[in-house]
Order: sequence, then C-alpha cells, then structure tokens
Amino acid sequence: MLIPSGYLVIGLILLIFAADKFIIGAAALAKHLGVSTMLVGLIVVGFGTSAPEMVVSAIASFKGNSGLAMGNAVGSNITNIALVLGVGLLITPMQVKSKIIKREMPILLMVCLLALFLLLDLSLTFVDGVILLISMLAVTLLLGFLGVTESKDSYSDEVESEYDLSIKMSHAVLFLLFGIIVLPLASQLMVVGATDIAQYFGVSDLVIGLTVVALGTSLPELAAIIASAAKKEHDLAIGNIVGSNIFNLLGVIGISGVINDYEFSRRFLMFDYLYMVILTVFLFIVSIYFVLKDRFVSRLIGVILVLLYVSYMIWLFVSKAS
Repeated sequence: MLIPSGYLVIGLILLIFAADKFIIGAAALAKHLGVSTMLVGLIVVGFGTSAPEMVVSAIASFKGNSGLAMGNAVGSNITNIALVLGVGLLITPMQVKSKIIKREMPILLMVCLLALFLLLDLSLTFVDGVILLISMLAVTLLLGFLGVTESKDSYSDEVESEYDLSIKMSHAVLFLLFGIIVLPLASQLMVVGATDIAQYFGVSDLVIGLTVVALGTSLPELAAIIASAAKKEHDLAIGNIVGSNIFNLLGVIGISGVINDYEFSRRFLMFDYLYMVILTVFLFIVSIYFVLKDRFVSRLIGVILVLLYVSYMIWLFVSKAS
C-alpha cells in the first residue's frame, strides 16, 4: 500500500501544481494574442479547471480503467457542487452579478440532462462520446461568442485581478508547455496509485473514481473558491464551478467514450449519476431564487451542500462495504 499511496499523493501534488501553471500560461498567452478577458475567463479558465479530470480520465480509459474515468467525471461534479461550493459559502455568502455566469447555469442543467439521456442504455459508447465532444465544441463556441460580444463585467474584472495576465509571452508559453507535459505524467501516477489501492481494498475503480480521484482532481477548484471567497470574487468562484462541471460532463465523459466503450450498472445510473443530477437541479433552483434576483446565496445553503456531500460519502462506503 505504501508505494501506491505514494504514487497517488505525488501525482496529486504535481497535478494541482501543473494545472495552476497551465491555467495561468493559457490565460496569459490568450491575453497576449489579443483575446478579451471575458473570453479568457469563460473558456480558458473554465476549460483549464477541468484539465486534471480530462487527462486523468483519458489515461484511465487508455489503460482499460473506464470505470475510474466515469467515476472521476461524476464524482468531481458532485464534489464541486456539494463540497467545493458548500465550503465557499460557509466562508462567505456569495452574490453573482455577472450576466454570463447566470446564463451558464441553465446550460449546465441542459448538459447534465443530455448526458443522462445518452447513458440511459447503461453504456458509454463511441457515438455517445462523439456527441458529447461535439456538444462541448458547440458550448465552447457559444461561450466564445458571448465572450466577444459582451462588454466587460464583474467576472472579467475578477479574472484580471486573480490571474497575472501581464507575464511575458515567453513565460506564458513555458507555463503552458510545463502544464501540458506534467499533467499527463501526474495523471499517470494518480491512475496507477488509485487502481492499485482499489485492488487492495477489493473495491471497483468506479468507486475510487467517485471518491479519492474525484476529490483529488477537484482540489484546484476547492483552492480557487477559498481564495476567491476570501477576496470577495464571487463571480469567479461560482463561475469556475459551473464551467468546470460543464466541461467535465462533455469533455471528460466524451473523451472516455471515444477511447473505450464502457458498460456500467443500473445502480450507478440510478444513484450516483442521479445524485449529481439532483445536486445540479438544486443549484439551478438556488440560482433562480438567489442569483437571478441578485440576492446573496446564504451560508445555510453551504451547510446543506456540505451535509449532502458527507451523506453521499457515508452512503457510498456503507453500501459498497455491505
């Protein structure tokens, strides 16, 4: 157990560090190329926060551990909403002012339902993966259009204040290349460690993906929301979560399906995926009540979300142990 645990921890540390450099490098490079800050935030930052999940899932699928990939995508979305957003709200109530973030909320719900429709046959196929990746391209183009046509708002201001986009282009390229090179290596360590741990405890790679790997790949979002909440950058905090979840469903699951077909149990669909859907619907309802009316999302919602995450983890381990 010592060696697999070491792989997992080292891979996780490298993954977080590489993802951070990747985001900064990509955002700064885009800014040097004349891309608007709004577009940088919507696409580069949103895509970048999902980079760990995408690379981990791609490598897992190539190695035949598609369960790890699927669990990572669904588990990361559960973790992002219930734990990451919950912790952020416990730190401070949040208010979303950006029109763009408000528009991303219904997009996330539609993406969630699209993926559910494709997975109703209890399998992830190549065709499903292609549909999801095409949908990701469509969403990216839509966000790109909004980023170009919309004027600066609170979200773009927070992106500029949070990320140092003034670094030299050479440094931006180096950061980007570092992230591209190290992300796969770190993900490989995580996949090997997680797979060996799953075999040691006699649980499926799907469960490890839903728990350990999902939590690990969501740590960049957790760190980001704590920093953003402390700086009162509410739009950036919530925008990262919503954007990350959209790319997780379309990109992570899509890439996994294109690489390898995967059949899963009805139990996974009816509980784990359904739990993610319920959390997404809850987030959508919260956005209607609080966000669209320009009210602060209260700490009570944070308490509810964290309790939902803890309850899910307890149920998951109890049900798998029984």
